[in-house]
Amino acid sequence: MAALVTAVTALALTAGLVTVLTTGAVRTAIRVLLDLLTAAGLLRLAGGPGWTDLASAAAIVALRQLLGAALGGAAPWSRRQSAPPCATDGHHLPLAVPGRTGESGR
Repeated sequence: MAALVTAVTALALTAGLVTVLTTGAVRTAIRVLLDLLTAAGLLRLAGGPGWTDLASAAAIVALRQLLGAALGGAAPWSRRQSAPPCATDGHHLPLAVPGRTGESGR
């Protein structure tokens, strides 16, 4: 079982590195790495349910949750910095102009 855990850990590192090199997406690579490390931790826990293995798996899951929450938001440069172009005029609200009535006749 230890060889399988070592193999999954090595594959996790390899998959994370390949993801960064091929796509350039660091966030995606970190998520892939953490998912596969979680799998390795759970395999370790299934092989020998001891307190050390349980603590190791819990630490990996906690790290995955914390980093997932930290990486979950939009990047600071991708947020809208100005109002949308139609926010200043009411061209999309024709009934909001005073004196005009809609189809209801009010």
